Amino acid sequence: MITRFSVPNLHNCTKTLVNVASNKIEPELVLYNAKILSTYTERILENKEIWISQGRIACIKPTGSAKKIFNNENFVSYDINNHILAPGLIDPHMHIESSMMTGCAYAEAALLNGTTTVFCDSHEIGNVCDIKGIEWMLEDCRKAPLSIFLTLPSTIPATNKTLETAGGDLTPIKAATLYEKWPEILGLGEKMDFVSVCNGDDRSHKIISETLKRNLPISGHVFGREFVAAYAASGITDTHEAEEKLFTNDLLDAGLWIFLRGGNPSTPWNSLPEAIKSITELNANPKRICVCTDDRDADDLFNFGLDWVVREANNQGINKNTAWSMGSLHPATRYNIDNDYGALGHSRRADIVMLDSNLNIINTWLGGILVVENKKITSILDKQLSTARYKYPKEAYQTVKLPKKIEFIPKIPNKNNFKINTIKTELPGILTFRETIEIKNKFNSWNEILKKFNLCHLCVVERHGINGEFAHGFLQNFNFTYGAIASSVGHDAHNVIIAGNNEFDMKYAADLVQKHQGGVFIVNNGNLISSIKLPIAGLLSDKKASDVSKENKIFKENWIKSGCTLAYMGFNLLPLSVIPNFRITNKGLVDVNSMKIIPLFE
Repeated sequence: MITRFSVPNLHNCTKTLVNVASNKIEPELVLYNAKILSTYTERILENKEIWISQGRIACIKPTGSAKKIFNNENFVSYDINNHILAPGLIDPHMHIESSMMTGCAYAEAALLNGTTTVFCDSHEIGNVCDIKGIEWMLEDCRKAPLSIFLTLPSTIPATNKTLETAGGDLTPIKAATLYEKWPEILGLGEKMDFVSVCNGDDRSHKIISETLKRNLPISGHVFGREFVAAYAASGITDTHEAEEKLFTNDLLDAGLWIFLRGGNPSTPWNSLPEAIKSITELNANPKRICVCTDDRDADDLFNFGLDWVVREANNQGINKNTAWSMGSLHPATRYNIDNDYGALGHSRRADIVMLDSNLNIINTWLGGILVVENKKITSILDKQLSTARYKYPKEAYQTVKLPKKIEFIPKIPNKNNFKINTIKTELPGILTFRETIEIKNKFNSWNEILKKFNLCHLCVVERHGINGEFAHGFLQNFNFTYGAIASSVGHDAHNVIIAGNNEFDMKYAADLVQKHQGGVFIVNNGNLISSIKLPIAGLLSDKKASDVSKENKIFKENWIKSGCTLAYMGFNLLPLSVIPNFRITNKGLVDVNSMKIIPLFE
């Protein structure tokens, strides 16, 4: 079985590698007739071959050397046909759960896109299932044909119990336990509660302290130039939330690493084009800048992988060699794994991709094993993905516990004049704003108000079986024309979020979430229009990546047909109360800047 552990530790194979490099032992595999993209020097080395043994690179020599030196062809060889060989890509910040796949399934799409190593922040499943969910994910990742490391979820819950209800509560003591038990946890995941960090919150700083004690890096999540100084002073040393050049420049000058987030331009994730101007316009050195994906749904993972982000950096003015280094050596350096990953150096892991001149992936080798050839997964990988995946326990399939009685829409205030605090989005959807609508005439039904002001109902329902609380809201300019949508993916507490135009369909959609123990459902007039079932923690499918991607593609087509102006990934962010400016949780409407609950009606 191909896993991260298929390649032996370097201390177990130095003698063999030396003997191969010294021409005393034949290599196990030779990749010849190649151009080498050196991330160390950011040069292309012409007419080379790579000698591989025990899943590692023994040496790089001129093409034809092995055949000449050993005078036989007992070793396996592969003609690169003058294409480029480069180190596999490393994603320094992502969430497997956003792909709707398990770790084992995720590997298929990653390898097709030339990504051989990822740093996963599993705070989604942690928010649902606490420490058990994180450990399930770790076990899953150990069986994956991919190098998957973890950055320990730092902010579970994302805010506090007065603002939302989560299924997890990752205390500093629990964090310390996980650090000691799981060596693949190589840092602290994004510290999203940036307001709390900057205000000196005791719990936030204790979790930071547990990480700094172990000399591990801490990832960040921060908005606003006014927070940079205090946030950087906390010991946090990277962020992926750099949205524009001046903010990015401030962060770099304060000593933070920058993870440029690229993604489908129709979603909230493509901040790279603006942030990269810190390099192209303000002349920042890219040595502490990486690229990342952050969140990707199943369909976008195939079409907008980390290789796409690298090409996007190149399209925005970064030369090809530097762009590839930002996706390989730079992340490896940031996480102190560059002795093994991120470059085609001698003794390094043979995680290698074959590229055309436009940086498109053709082949991928993981630890010297060919897992993608001619842009298709090989039979050895397909077999493993089909038969050798981690099976989540029964408990992971029993996480949606909705209250029996839910009022999906509020009662109309019994007065002629009142105000409604609504949520207004700004495309592509990462930012939301408070928009207050004045109602000056008596209305007999919500339908009249919805039509007049282009609103739809919102309801967030606690789904962890803790308190059964729910809250109401209104979404402005969503343009949803069907009955209702319900999703068990509502970042980060993952309470069920329902949007709709009538109570009947909102209830039906919520019932489907309960019945299938998670997923996203579009309904109209009591009929199911489209769905993706997510039975593992209400977040993940237990199907193969290609199957989940097909379901996701069909779902998004129906999403567009329903009139939704906000992308599905943006919709799932509506309950995320650590992103500006105005959100909704099971506790009510949240003003993110003040961290206070705002009444629906005034």
